[in-house]
Amino acid sequence: MKTRSVLTALFLVLGALFAPGFGALTAAPQAQAATKITHATATSMFRQAGITWSSSGNCSDRNNPTCTSFEQLNLATAQGAQTLKSATGCALNITGGTETGHASGTYSHWNGYKLDYAKATCLTSYIKNTFAYIGLRGDGAPMWQSGSGNVYADEGSHWDVLYYNCGGC
Repeated sequence: MKTRSVLTALFLVLGALFAPGFGALTAAPQAQAATKITHATATSMFRQAGITWSSSGNCSDRNNPTCTSFEQLNLATAQGAQTLKSATGCALNITGGTETGHASGTYSHWNGYKLDYAKATCLTSYIKNTFAYIGLRGDGAPMWQSGSGNVYADEGSHWDVLYYNCGGC
């Protein structure tokens, strides 16, 4: 009977350690169920925060890769941008949203989890001096992680930011 109790306790502890999104040994923070917003709602939120956006095609069509669209952006992603703007005091210009043309995957631009920001000295200094360097992404982009778990990848010409949450909004 004693062996059975020990084994049961061991399996409970291991289950808790490796439980997806809950355990101590999970690889990345788990995103909450996403609330999607419209392009108009996102642009209103960004405008209120003093965040600008641009596209190489001067458009917002989600199905055109030269546009910058916020259609189906996660609310937490938009709030994360507002949090970043407030925390840094830097000028932020979004150059990529939910439009087609980015890499696919669960935590992708298309699914509303990512924004691209134009490179600027203020933003780069803030990210590199405030967040923890966590190594290179599979494509070689160096990454930094905020205390809330969001990931900032330096893609050379811009910052690719993965928002698991709103960053403490």
